[in-house]
Amino acid sequence: MTWDDVRYFLAVARAGSLSAAARAMQVEHTTVARRIESLERALNLRLFDRLSKGWRLTAVAEDLMPLALRLEEEAMAMQRAAMGVSHLAGRVTLSAPPILLGSVIAPGLAGFRRQYPAIQLQLSADTQIAPLAQGVADLAIRVGQPTEPGLVSRRVGRIGYGMYATGAYFTKPIQEQQVIGWGESFAQSILVQWLDAWRGERGIAMQSNDLWVMAQAALAGWGAVLLPHCLAETMPALTRCPESPADWVRDVYLVMHPDLKRAPRVRALADALITLFADEAS
Repeated sequence: MTWDDVRYFLAVARAGSLSAAARAMQVEHTTVARRIESLERALNLRLFDRLSKGWRLTAVAEDLMPLALRLEEEAMAMQRAAMGVSHLAGRVTLSAPPILLGSVIAPGLAGFRRQYPAIQLQLSADTQIAPLAQGVADLAIRVGQPTEPGLVSRRVGRIGYGMYATGAYFTKPIQEQQVIGWGESFAQSILVQWLDAWRGERGIAMQSNDLWVMAQAALAGWGAVLLPHCLAETMPALTRCPESPADWVRDVYLVMHPDLKRAPRVRALADALITLFADEAS
């Protein structure tokens, strides 16, 4: 039995299916199946019931979960400790929303790459919150107050939003104006509350859960869309609606595991991100 086999066991347990675990670990599903079978042979136990709708932990596997989670925490602690004594070289993974990665972070870290050529930067565009405690990433940029226990966070900036549309939109009477809405997965989001308060009697032309898709729909004339300013500013054909409120702002946080605060390459990236967002604010 190896730690890698246990990693795959935990991935399937969390994801609930072979394919979902493979996507999370960025490997082929056959690799996941092979690892699970290897662990089952080593333990001489059946760990999952292979069902048509997914893989379910057996009763004995449920009993083993606390031990597997303890192994994971010990492995992650060893990895973090190793990073703490390393030099300014090696891989650092940053998780952040795709829009911030594309419009702010990737362009803004060009100087970091020149300053630290031995650091291998991996930018992970995540629409969901990446579980840092599981070693998915070393740092994360989050929009909104982080709530995960055991992590340290620092507010590094703010992101403003506004309603944007093409010029033709503003020539229509208000009863003919429409908006591009957020998908059901955003039902509890403050963004939906802002949009609903602004649109009034305007109808919803379409809905999506992807900002890029929504921006492209606005460019195509579907209607007005609620976008971060940093994204809308990359699209000259979009104009900010005059009555768009100025106080649609959310805080942006830098988050990491406390064990990594003194890891040189992680600290270097954290400092670069703090400077980057400070420059953006000014």
